[in-house]
Amino acid sequence: MNKPLAGTLYVVASPIGNAQDLSPRALATLRTADLVLAEDTRAARKLLEGHGIDRRTQSCFDANEPARAEQAASWLRSGASVALLSEAGTPTVSDPGYRVVRAAIAAGARVVPVPGPSAVLAALVGSGLPTDRFFFLGFPPRKSGARHELLAQLRSLDATLVFFESPHRVAATLSDLAAVLGPDRPACVSRELTKSHEEFVRGSLAELARRYADERPLGEVTLVVGGAPQGLESNGPCDEEVCARARALLAEGLSVRDAADTLASETGRPRRETYRVMLDLRRRR
Repeated sequence: MNKPLAGTLYVVASPIGNAQDLSPRALATLRTADLVLAEDTRAARKLLEGHGIDRRTQSCFDANEPARAEQAASWLRSGASVALLSEAGTPTVSDPGYRVVRAAIAAGARVVPVPGPSAVLAALVGSGLPTDRFFFLGFPPRKSGARHELLAQLRSLDATLVFFESPHRVAATLSDLAAVLGPDRPACVSRELTKSHEEFVRGSLAELARRYADERPLGEVTLVVGGAPQGLESNGPCDEEVCARARALLAEGLSVRDAADTLASETGRPRRETYRVMLDLRRRR
């Protein structure tokens, strides 16, 4: 008896606000799938019923995803077709689904993305900031200290930054962004993307931090921040604060290598940059 061919996992993007953004291909996929794995079964059933689709639906959220991934692999090995659906947007992007995709690949199944709405791309193209290079970071850490540590690592990155953020933490995150990346960085707060109250508020990080210090934005929020200004890497090492810290590390008896590692960790600057600073200071001594 021949072993049945493995089935197909469809990773289906769903609307992030406007129901008309569900593509004809996504609808056709949902109509023919044997099973729908949904982050939120209530939202999935509402979406399916709204289009006259009757399909078996099971939950797949953070807490049960490991078990659901194993089940999905079993269904796929038997030849079934499974559609993976987030509450909104593209599954696996700051949403459950990564483990399911990995399990499907391990089971020998096809993985077929059915692209569509994306808050990341909608916010990016609406921000007016460069789109040729961008870095998506999902939700930043909830605590300020951890946020500072992450942002320090991104300070010299020459790419537009995109974050998701809770409306309750937008003010604190904007304040930290201004403090670590610099108050003059251009940025955009986008909210309620594709919905009737869609809004893009553009300005410097300092201006946006002041605006939202006493004003909590409503709805889902995506933050877009301009990349490091050109010349930051070459000019940054010469600023007085960095050089003073570099001299202090060398005065403590650290080797050039260890001092460069420490300075890179503390400032978030590339190690090649801090190593060059240390070598330059050592030559002057």
